[in-house]
Amino acid sequence: MKTKRDIALTVILTLAAVGQIVLTFLLYNQDGNIAIINLGWVILWNSAILGWLPIFTFRKYGRVPKGKSYIQTTLLVERGVYAIVCHPQYLAGILMGLALPLISQHWLVAALGLIVMIILYINTWDEDKANIEKFGEAYRQYMQRVPRLNFLLGIIRIIIQRGKARS
Repeated sequence: MKTKRDIALTVILTLAAVGQIVLTFLLYNQDGNIAIINLGWVILWNSAILGWLPIFTFRKYGRVPKGKSYIQTTLLVERGVYAIVCHPQYLAGILMGLALPLISQHWLVAALGLIVMIILYINTWDEDKANIEKFGEAYRQYMQRVPRLNFLLGIIRIIIQRGKARS
């Protein structure tokens, strides 16, 4: 059941995210630093990939009941993007919150992006609690092995694991 806090955060997140997207177009700085703009686009495209991959991964490995949403997994998924980070879609949103200010190079877009990133980070903690309730100790162990959002650490851990497996 959603609490007043959950509803308030959802409303604020929605307004900040939509506002950030709209203002990126309206306040785009054509004279901005092209290297920063291009970095923003690279981050935004990676955000899109991280946002879509979980849909396919959950459908393939999560034992989603027929006709149900991809988030209705009945099995803890630890493969694919979920071997790198626990919350790839939240990370996608955070990266989008970072990318849009780089693209627009406007302080207002950055301020809204900060709000988006903070709320999404808070949501990862709530999601962890819900997943512990749903999957129990298996999820706690998963959280020990896989970083919440740090995809670089997740990639490094996979490389180290594979190196150990080969030795």
